[in-house]
Amino acid sequence: MLLWSEVVGSYQNHSMAGYVSVKAAQVEGRRVVMQEETVDLTDEMAQMIADLGIQYSNLTIAEEVGISDIEEQLKELEKKIFRWDADKSMICLQDVIEVRELGEVLGLLYSSNKDERHYELLKFAKSILQMAMEMLEDELVKLLRQCCQPVEPDITSFHSAEDDSVDYFSSSSFDDESVGRISHGDTVRESANDVTSSIQHGLVSNIISIANLMFLSNYDKECCQAYVAVRKEALEEHLSVLQIDKFSITEVFKMDWKQLNCMINKWKQAMCAFIQDFLARERHLCNLVFGKLPRSARESCFVEISKSSILQLLGIAMAIAMAPPKPEKLFQILNTYEVLNDLLVRMEHFFPEDYGSCVLTECDEVLLRLTESVSGTIEELKHNIQSNISSNAFAGGGVHHLTKYVMNYIKALSAYNETLGLILEGQQGADQSSSTEDGGEKTSLDQSPLSWHLKSLTTILETNIDHKSQLYNDVSLRNIFMMNNICYMVDKVKLSNLRNFFGDEWIRAHISKFHLHARNYERASWTSVLSFLRAEGLHKPGSSNPSLTVLKDRFRGFNQAFEEVYKAQTAWLVPNDGLREDLRIAVSAQLIQAYRTFEGRFASHLDGERHRERYIKYSPEDLEEYLLDLFEGSPKSLQSQRRR
Repeated sequence: MLLWSEVVGSYQNHSMAGYVSVKAAQVEGRRVVMQEETVDLTDEMAQMIADLGIQYSNLTIAEEVGISDIEEQLKELEKKIFRWDADKSMICLQDVIEVRELGEVLGLLYSSNKDERHYELLKFAKSILQMAMEMLEDELVKLLRQCCQPVEPDITSFHSAEDDSVDYFSSSSFDDESVGRISHGDTVRESANDVTSSIQHGLVSNIISIANLMFLSNYDKECCQAYVAVRKEALEEHLSVLQIDKFSITEVFKMDWKQLNCMINKWKQAMCAFIQDFLARERHLCNLVFGKLPRSARESCFVEISKSSILQLLGIAMAIAMAPPKPEKLFQILNTYEVLNDLLVRMEHFFPEDYGSCVLTECDEVLLRLTESVSGTIEELKHNIQSNISSNAFAGGGVHHLTKYVMNYIKALSAYNETLGLILEGQQGADQSSSTEDGGEKTSLDQSPLSWHLKSLTTILETNIDHKSQLYNDVSLRNIFMMNNICYMVDKVKLSNLRNFFGDEWIRAHISKFHLHARNYERASWTSVLSFLRAEGLHKPGSSNPSLTVLKDRFRGFNQAFEEVYKAQTAWLVPNDGLREDLRIAVSAQLIQAYRTFEGRFASHLDGERHRERYIKYSPEDLEEYLLDLFEGSPKSLQSQRRR
């Protein structure tokens, strides 16, 4: 095929074609002269004068060219164009140009004299042009299908997304391990594909020539329809390669969490690949093909090509946003928001507002719905924490599943600081307008929306944990439970980036809280045990020696009290190594010293007594060793096991 730039002069050896071409050149010369002579006129007036001059020149050509010669030329061109159907290599745009120019000449002749023969030849020229345009349209379709090499997305990533069974804080993920499987969604990757390299520019040059000629011949509608049909089909095929199916909102609502999670992972990757690879290439190709044609054609074609595929992808995001709020979905909703928000700038570049407003409006609407979904899900999380009611005390007094869940959840949330800052701006609670409680002290209002919501979540958690602690009949265990859970909260904040949101003041206040519970535990657990080691009441009135009966009761009572505490508190759990060691040291400091003093002062009075070992069963060293068994969550009994 001869390109647009190659057609000039190709048929100069033909007398009629050459004559018309020369005359056309003369017309162009007259146009330039007229433009130079009308520089002082307005643009509109100058154009009118130039057009009149061209029409006069064309009429002059028409009068000088014989009508028989025109008819002969048209028949010759018809034969050539007929041969295109059998041999596409015979296609020559110059043939079409000549038909069009002869049609213009005949139009001028007919308009000047209304000759019937001129009219018949004019219809003949139009029929030849129509036939040529249909063949060029077929050729355009073929070239459009061939001009782009396949862009290969990372298919393996889509398979991995399909197999991904990550359980983002589902109702069963009340443990530490769940946080290890949570990761902040990747930001929009930069495409590794060069969109221009997949376009065969040699074929595109031919496409441009055909498109320009079809527009010049008033077949712009047919050109655009053919272009849109082919490239729209190609784009939809690309979407199918990305393994994205059409889902209704109802279908999305009915998906279980594993299905939904898999679909969202695939959607995120597909959206990035589609916009950055496929849509970017279509935008570039559209700019090339319609670069010298009216902007309206270029923009409307691109919108028509891409609109349905983009709206299909946005429809999935909308369904995700409209699903009932559930805390386990929040991270995927945030990932969806980030992907779409990051791609928005590129989409605004692809879709000028005056032509792509339908796409941009839908994108904005989806982002708004995702924003509402995030806010609603956080409120749902607060409600779920508040309404998490237990009927039985948590065994062992360790860190409750709810505490782990909430703290790991908000730790993962903090990774979305920037995104949540945008979404939650201005959405603090009403009490934020005055002041907030922070460990019993008023805190500054200078905190981010995310900081406020995170603190609000922990406040609700603390209230719930306090209610759960009331299920313990043993006051000591109640304090152990509160100490463990508040210590866990402090560690999560202190040892992560949550510290940036809660601040040192919150940390200090909550350290004081769990230290207070530790002291309360010591008093509640060991005061009664230590009471047996008091010297008061041992001596008979007026005697320096202790009453052996009372002394035996004291040792017997101590043994029984210690064994009961030992049996109970070896089953209790303090998972924090440092806190567990501190408790043992604190208990040992009181108990061992008191026992050592009491035994050293009064044990000799039982020398020679029958069954002395029943009363003085333990040495201070034994007690120290036994204290090491406390808070391990493994119940033991001193009745069945002795270390001597």
